[in-house]
Amino acid sequence: MQLLGDPPAHRRLVVLPAWNEEAAIGACLDEIRATLPDWDVVVVSDGSTDRTSVIARSKGVAVIDLPFNLGVGGARRAGFAYAVREGYREVLQIDADGQHDPAEVQHLVDVMADTGADVVIGARFAGRGEYSVRGPRKWAMKLLSSVLSRVTGTLLTDTTSGLKLCGPRANELYARDYPAEYLGDTVEAIVIAARSGLVVRQAGVSMRERAGGVPSHSPVKAAVFLIRAMMALGMALTRPAKTLSLEAS
Repeated sequence: MQLLGDPPAHRRLVVLPAWNEEAAIGACLDEIRATLPDWDVVVVSDGSTDRTSVIARSKGVAVIDLPFNLGVGGARRAGFAYAVREGYREVLQIDADGQHDPAEVQHLVDVMADTGADVVIGARFAGRGEYSVRGPRKWAMKLLSSVLSRVTGTLLTDTTSGLKLCGPRANELYARDYPAEYLGDTVEAIVIAARSGLVVRQAGVSMRERAGGVPSHSPVKAAVFLIRAMMALGMALTRPAKTLSLEAS
């Protein structure tokens, strides 16, 4: 694993997992740095075989080069471990495909400040924007949201969103135990946060179409997504809760 970039200048960090995102990573980083100038950035190149790392380095941000593809969960855990080691207090996980608008991040920051939440999810279906899904994928997302709303004790409408803001307690948890399995980076990450006593909330955001790269889920695989989403939820809920000693910072 290789780390490049200047020493952290701020206490807030943007973590971008990226797998073969050369088509979008440059513009994505330019937008993040222009919109969020008080945030540092680390790109976790998840075994990319294209120019993702080269482009990220050319933008002057820190880069973690994973030697092989771990999946988005493994890449995010590496990002959280880096954040904890370097002393960041707030970590924003965002996708490198241009779908997440950095201008929407302030909504997450405001909710965290107002509620004292440890994790704030950027929700596509919470009254902002026109993002929509259909068919089995929509049914799966609704069921996941219904169950996880009960688990967390708060209304969640978008439990598979990759846009999240995490505070110090969540960072410590995820640096050790961020799930790497399929959908673990979304579904199980919420479950382990709730079972560890962390406060989870959501903030309505508007999202865009991908700017490039390869989508994680093709429309033709919607039925497969439904089945695997239910399996991921079932596994997350049946695993024993871990005893964690997390102290507020």
